[in-house]
Amino acid sequence: MRIVLGLALAALFGLAACVNTTPEGETEQVSEQVRELAAPGQDLSQVRLESDGCYWYRYEGPVETTFLPLLTRDDRMICVRAPTS
Repeated sequence: MRIVLGLALAALFGLAACVNTTPEGETEQVSEQVRELAAPGQDLSQVRLESDGCYWYRYEGPVETTFLPLLTRDDRMICVRAPTS
């Protein structure tokens, strides 16, 4: 399982050069690889790729609606490239 997760993460990082951020106010469909990495309980119907290179999903809470980082089962952010400092 860890090998598969590692290979999927490597594939995502390999695609970093050809990925554009999601335009402001829009969301996108995530790939099957991202769906497999994402922890349960996150809404994958409205996801966007931010300028930090990571996926964020729309969370509708009882008080506000906001975008939160899309996380793996071990609480790591799902990114296609390393965030710039």
